[in-house]
Amino acid sequence: MKKLQRAHLSRPITPDLLMTPSDQGNVDLDVDLAADRGNWTGKLDFLLSCIGYCVGLGNVWRFPYRAYTNGGGAFLVPYFLMLAICGIPLFFLELSLGQFSSLGPLAVWKISPLFKGAGAAMLLIVGLVAIYYNMIIAYVLFYLFASLTSNLPWEHCGNWWNTDLCLEHRGSKDGNGALPLNLTSTVSPSEEYWSRYVLHIQGSRGIGSPGQIRWNLCLCLLLAWVIVFLCILKGVKSSGKVVYFTATFPYLILLMLLVRGVTLPGAWKGIQFYLTPQFHHLLSSKVWIEAALQIFYSLGVGFGGLLTFASYNTFHQNIYRDTFIVTLGNAITSILAGFAIFSVLGYMSQELGVPVDQVAKAGPGLAFVVYPQAMTMLPLSPFWSFLFFFMLLTLGLDSQFAFLETIVTAVTDEFPYYLRPKKAVFSGLICVAMYLMGLVLTTDGGMYWLVLLDDYSASFGLMVAVITTCLAVTRVYGIQRFCRDIHMMLGFKPGLYFRACWLFLSPAMLLALLVYSIVKYQPSEYGSYRFPAWAELLGILMGLLSCLMIPAGMLVAVLREEGSLWERLQQASRPALDWGPSLEENRTGMYVATLAGSQSPKPLMVHMRKYGGITSFENTAIEVDREMAEEEESMM
Repeated sequence: MKKLQRAHLSRPITPDLLMTPSDQGNVDLDVDLAADRGNWTGKLDFLLSCIGYCVGLGNVWRFPYRAYTNGGGAFLVPYFLMLAICGIPLFFLELSLGQFSSLGPLAVWKISPLFKGAGAAMLLIVGLVAIYYNMIIAYVLFYLFASLTSNLPWEHCGNWWNTDLCLEHRGSKDGNGALPLNLTSTVSPSEEYWSRYVLHIQGSRGIGSPGQIRWNLCLCLLLAWVIVFLCILKGVKSSGKVVYFTATFPYLILLMLLVRGVTLPGAWKGIQFYLTPQFHHLLSSKVWIEAALQIFYSLGVGFGGLLTFASYNTFHQNIYRDTFIVTLGNAITSILAGFAIFSVLGYMSQELGVPVDQVAKAGPGLAFVVYPQAMTMLPLSPFWSFLFFFMLLTLGLDSQFAFLETIVTAVTDEFPYYLRPKKAVFSGLICVAMYLMGLVLTTDGGMYWLVLLDDYSASFGLMVAVITTCLAVTRVYGIQRFCRDIHMMLGFKPGLYFRACWLFLSPAMLLALLVYSIVKYQPSEYGSYRFPAWAELLGILMGLLSCLMIPAGMLVAVLREEGSLWERLQQASRPALDWGPSLEENRTGMYVATLAGSQSPKPLMVHMRKYGGITSFENTAIEVDREMAEEEESMM
């Protein structure tokens, strides 16, 4: 016994000051939680999830319409220019933040706690969007089930929901091939099916009196939330496998619709209308703004989904390569979707004898009125209708997975001890709560509420959040520090292109978009319905609430510090002590000493002693430390 005691006493004891977390035995530290957080089971999981998130409903029903109304083929010039200035740099910035820290949109603001309100703003925005986005998926499910029949229900008039204005436009041309002069005063069967049967909007007197719940829509919404919950039940381990189908199958259907579309008579008429360049449009600022808006919303920057997905990557995943694959793939998909859509609209315009611009619409009008009407003109119309809505379903689900995963990840990262072991239960509670909040969208006047949410939930508030994020990372945290982090993670520093965009071009473009959206503000409307003043005020407050999260977060951060106001601001703007990679093996150079319990004055030496050598990434850490020391000396 005495020998054991002497041996114990003779063993060298490392002072606490020099101990790393691994030296401290089985002490329960925050860093151990990273192992429980989970990761993608493969690199392709992340890439397909990002593709599925970015390639969504907007590629099908928004890009083609924006292209033909803003110069056709000439629109591609500002589109790709804005992709280079705004889309690719912001996409890479968000992925880099998430992968480097392995944290969600709230906890990632350890990088500068003063701006944590920007993360809260993103969370509020994505929550509001998730509520109404799943309602759109419910509409798609409704039409998907309605397509499982021998005759599409919106093909003919004479149903109980039709009015005297209903006219089957197909086959209504006279002997000269022209439509009757009173066609403008008629309504197609597909339009009445959408407005009077699916929405039952005639049962509502406006947004203030939405009417009764439509139980068929209510059940479709329930099914949509059940599908989403089952797919995110195990986090990225389950949703990462689902996207192998939901992110790839839409391309197969899109290809089938494209081949079918271009073989229809009159298809070239629609494609020509879609792509004919009108370069005089480029002189209008509206075209450039529209291109920037399309890029901004299509890539999903600022919603936190990209940051969340990247946070489940391994530390050295090549997100630089993935950025270009996803952003360019998203742009090409939008262009291909335009061919598929306008080839069918060209055929439809020839059948009806009207110009293409009279049948082309954007948004839900294209998906639930115009395209379904075009399907009735094709042989085997239920088959093509089913394929189209199944494509919309898979496109929509990918984006919804990202929205829910963003919310769940953000909150569980804030309260890991309580929520991470019960992540499945917490995900279920979030889905139930959002389903209940979305019930108002299933009423007779639910479309009015959906339009209000769509117009204001992710408008100027999202732009303010992204501008704040960009400025906080590049100006407050510092562009040099951020580039060093990327160097440590990927083995190289971002070039002049990314630095120029992050520092000047991207924030300037976003600011221009923000000013434009305020100056060109137009009240919401749905068809001929004009929203009352109180509804407009509610929408504006919805957008302002997300903006107010940023100063509110600043106030909380400042109050938590001590000293004068200036000292509090300085302390709150500095990175937290535990900022950096989540796993200890990835904390090289200056980040070794920042883990809980690690206070070594020579972190790199401690790291070398533990791991027995220097890897290529640790060489990078040495360079980073040397650069920081030189900067400090020059400042002194």
